[in-house]
Formats: sequence, structure tokens, C-alpha cells
Amino acid sequence: MRHILASTLAACVAVAGFAAPALAHPKIVSANPAEGSTAAAKVTQISITFNEPLMAAMSGMDVVMTGMPGMTNHEPMKMTGVKTALAADKVTLVAKLPRALPAGTYEANWHVVSTDTHRVAGKLNFTVK
Repeated sequence: MRHILASTLAACVAVAGFAAPALAHPKIVSANPAEGSTAAAKVTQISITFNEPLMAAMSGMDVVMTGMPGMTNHEPMKMTGVKTALAADKVTLVAKLPRALPAGTYEANWHVVSTDTHRVAGKLNFTVK
């Protein structure tokens, strides 16, 4: 009986050891523009780099203007023409904009799925002067 219990326990530990890496979720390593930063001007793309490879077909980003100088009651406005893709490194999500963003505050709403199928979503806030 002890032998069966010991074998079962060893099998559970082995399975848990193999499953541990699969429990990780993609985490942001860097972003450009950075969270909470103020960009001088000419923002034509937003990039977010993660700590593990992503699945292109299940990852994306929307860019929303949340505030405009001189307009206190500016409603959030989704930017159109944004094209999202993975960079060649497979860990960087890039949103290319059709033109430079005008002055204002922005929120990049992103969602990614890593190659181990974990979906994570978040927001990146920044300002353009």
C-alpha cells in the first residue's frame, strides 16, 4: 500500500512540475510609448513587448483618444485605420497608425494570447503633446 501511495505522490509531483510553466501568463516587458508617459509628437505606432511568444491571430489592440486639449467633455473616440500585427520576434505586439496621433490623451486596449493559450488583456495610457 505504501508503494502505491508513494508512486501516486511521485506521479502527482512530476505532473505538477511539468504543468507549472503552463500556468504562466504573458507579462509586459516594455512599451513604446511607455505607460503614463508623454510623447513629444509623431506617434505613428504603439508597441508592447511581452515576456513570451504570442499567437498573432488571437492578439490585437484598439487605440482610443480619451481626451483632447481644450475640450473638457471629449467623449472617448476609437481611432480608425489601426493595423495590428506581431513583430518578427513574436513577443512584440505592434499597432501601426495611418497618421501621427494628434495632441491628447490615449488608451491602447490590448489583448494577447500566448502560445500556451493564456489570454491576457490590459490598457496602456499615454499622452501626446
